[in-house]
Amino acid sequence: MKHFTVLLILLLLLSCTSNINIITVSKNNPGNKWSKGTKAFQEATEEWNLEGITGITFVVTDIDSDDLPDLLIRNYGAPHKGKQGNWILRNTGNGTFEDFTEQSGLAVVFPDASGEVNHGAGTIFAAGDVNNDGFVDLFVGNRRRLPEEKELLTSELMLNIGDGTFRKGPQDSPVRFENLSVIPTGASFTDYDRDGNLDLWVANQSESDSYFPPAQDRLFKGDGTGNFIDVTEKCGLITHSWDDSTKYINQGLAHAWSWGCVTQDLNDDGIPELLTASYGRAPNHLWRGSLNDTGEVVYINESVASGYAYDDNEDWTIDLNAQAYCLNNPEAEGAENCPALSDSLHEMFENWSRWYDHKECTQPYQLGGNSGTTVCADINNDGLVDLLTTEIVHSDVGDVSDHSEILVNTGNPNIRFTRLGYKEMGLTRENIYTWWNHGEMTAAVFDFDNDGWKDVFIGASDYAGNWGLLYHQTSPFTFERLDTDDYFLHYRAMGQAVADFDGDGDLDIVIGHHRIRDEGEGSDEVKSIGQISFYENVMGEGSNWIQLKLIGTTGTNRMAIGAKVEVTCNGVTQIQFVDGGHGKYTLQRDAVLHFGLGEHTRANVKIIWPDSKRTVQEFKLIGNKKYVITQGNKLNEIKH
Repeated sequence: MKHFTVLLILLLLLSCTSNINIITVSKNNPGNKWSKGTKAFQEATEEWNLEGITGITFVVTDIDSDDLPDLLIRNYGAPHKGKQGNWILRNTGNGTFEDFTEQSGLAVVFPDASGEVNHGAGTIFAAGDVNNDGFVDLFVGNRRRLPEEKELLTSELMLNIGDGTFRKGPQDSPVRFENLSVIPTGASFTDYDRDGNLDLWVANQSESDSYFPPAQDRLFKGDGTGNFIDVTEKCGLITHSWDDSTKYINQGLAHAWSWGCVTQDLNDDGIPELLTASYGRAPNHLWRGSLNDTGEVVYINESVASGYAYDDNEDWTIDLNAQAYCLNNPEAEGAENCPALSDSLHEMFENWSRWYDHKECTQPYQLGGNSGTTVCADINNDGLVDLLTTEIVHSDVGDVSDHSEILVNTGNPNIRFTRLGYKEMGLTRENIYTWWNHGEMTAAVFDFDNDGWKDVFIGASDYAGNWGLLYHQTSPFTFERLDTDDYFLHYRAMGQAVADFDGDGDLDIVIGHHRIRDEGEGSDEVKSIGQISFYENVMGEGSNWIQLKLIGTTGTNRMAIGAKVEVTCNGVTQIQFVDGGHGKYTLQRDAVLHFGLGEHTRANVKIIWPDSKRTVQEFKLIGNKKYVITQGNKLNEIKH
């Protein structure tokens, strides 16, 4: 105890002289790695004052600058005090959340819950300090089917006054989509040109409530005051209408049928790539950032070449609908190679095949996936950013449809991925879902036991018989699925928020509940309302950890979105990035980066700031503390 007290005094003195703020200090831990039979989470929904709170996707951010993670919750359509069912919850710091929705001033930009105004996409959030004043601002995206429907709310940039309350940003801003038909389904803040001001990448699903046509995704450049300009065309991001030709769709050159987006530097050249996950088995989009002859950032479409658009399985004969069609149309092209449909399935699919378009459904773009969320993370600690993409798989289509899996970064500067296979990695789903649907829409990559290796949570959806799956990484790209007794059984687990909400040094998780479909109504798997649940981590604090909050200065956006942090401990280097928003209907991780250290208590930390020079700072830090590091400050090695 005497030595710990001396160390604490030394650390506090050091924080005063170096301007490195140490928020929390705790004891060293032995390092408890999860093993089968160890309880990892326990439910604490009621204790956190969350009874009656509904929602399906989450943004974790600190709206009131008190260094506590707050929650912005997007619902699907349930009313809240006469408004769309979105919630703003403040973390009190006492183990509870409080409803701050009305006080925040954000309720005025939530569409009315009446009628069918927000039957589908509804409101999305993304958090970023767009004017670099130290307070988190928000992009609030609203669907607007037709510009002339003036009763529909536009999207808005909401500027933080400084106390967690918001006012509308510039009313002539193109990010309001006042004169466009849009259904924004994803938004991600980034600084694509590294000028120190946040820009905004927005994914659009379609121009109407019908399935077609898909719409143009858009990039907006920010000037640091809250104003934006549309640079989609200037940066080479224009895509084709689906009416032009299927060849554009197959090449990933047509509009995506977007369900979410993300921005991330995937080849470590300092320029963030722009990605869009696409529903309807249409190709996912990956745009690689590059510099043109005049030094400006432009984007090159690497969707298909990278391996992100869809996997390489193009065996359309697996599709039961195709088998039914070929049985009824033996003269169809390729019908002789199509397996015969079993007698038990023939009657069911004979009628369905009437809607099957053989020419279209054998095209590469129709052999892809229904992609929901892409999470960017260095999953195997090799220094390269991999992708975890979730997919809905309908059993009538089968394995020709892409499955949720990890795309492994090969390190190619043009960005190329390989697919080792979800079964080969242990990310299995056998004997857990109903025959009909694997409805996986969201996911999270985080280290739940603080052993220094990232684990995977794959969320479910509103399909019956689906629940959230938690996998522990036992060695690089090798996972063991936890029994629900060791974490939680949460049906229709659409959306998740991961953060150290209670400040005890491990990562907790909040899960949404998607219940639009009524299959299973009245059963244990369908809650009477879309009740969210809080699951407290009960075993991670047995290991050591370190948390870092970054503050950018001149040349870097204040929130440090896009900053790369490397933490090296015992010969293993973990990397993480400050997130600007990602995934289906926009999820966003806490800007405070959390690293598990296992049994170790010291770490070398390298920060690569997202400015034009990619400024580097390095520190030697003691574990089990939360540091706030402002760019340019010095920190000498801490010694006992």
